[in-house]
Amino acid sequence: MAIHLTKESKILVQGMTGGEGVKHTRRMLAAGANVVGGVNPRKAGRTVDFDVPQSPNGLGGAPRPVPVFGSVAEGVDATGADVTVVFVPPASTKAAVTEAVDAGIGLAVVITEGVPVHDSVALLAHARRRGTRVIGPNCPGLISPGQSVAGIIPADITKPGRIGLVSKSGTLTYQLMYELRDIGFSTCVGIGGDPVVGTTHIDCLAAFQDDPDTDLIVLIGEIGGDAEERAAAYIRDHVAKPVVGYIAGFTAPEGRTMGHAGAIVSGSSGTARAKQQALEAAGVRVGRTPTETARQVLAVLDAGA
Repeated sequence: MAIHLTKESKILVQGMTGGEGVKHTRRMLAAGANVVGGVNPRKAGRTVDFDVPQSPNGLGGAPRPVPVFGSVAEGVDATGADVTVVFVPPASTKAAVTEAVDAGIGLAVVITEGVPVHDSVALLAHARRRGTRVIGPNCPGLISPGQSVAGIIPADITKPGRIGLVSKSGTLTYQLMYELRDIGFSTCVGIGGDPVVGTTHIDCLAAFQDDPDTDLIVLIGEIGGDAEERAAAYIRDHVAKPVVGYIAGFTAPEGRTMGHAGAIVSGSSGTARAKQQALEAAGVRVGRTPTETARQVLAVLDAGA
């Protein structure tokens, strides 16, 4: 199994005909994702022929025509799509996600960076009212290795396995996938680092706890906010599976503005040390580097073998 995304998922790509959309749609197809269409009102009725390379896992390797629809609703009606990946400019993201929600899409993966916070708040509120899960904005998406990928996560750096991964950071998602490539993952979810995101650590913790094919959970956070502290409280009360954590920012200089919009530290609140203490109090092993975190995972798995 996997969470949120499986080989059965039918994916639309909003913005598929743009530069980033074309590049990453090709990569998704090569990974075996069932991309059933793109959306662009100005190019409706056309077909984009993707020369899909074969990936190391043997998927892809054949030309693939993908139709372009004038709206998400048209794409859903024609294909039964239940997932959309959004590659549109920040100013258009609110409208694009709202359109997907109104068309009945169950999962919207919003890759776009720089979405205004007030737009994120509005689109996420609308999605919750209508029952659509949003991952992002400003995220790499998610991958269930060997099944499907929705977003920009590389498919050739790991394999299927029994670790679940949830991360604020896209880069650290990739690094932990690579560090633990010999073990493999059920699903890896990059939730994004903006102050307001649609899917949280807690959402993924709950899903991984319920997934019978996930044996261990890796949680990657970063300085700023209190998401990791809230996740620690949830782990303490609701998660029986082992959790290993990593917090980016142990070496961050005090008083320095950091890259992610969510990395706001006030006093001791939001520091890497405070998050580490909260997680360890909930029984989570916390590594100080990605490599150390991977070693912690292996130690937990070896102890349970």
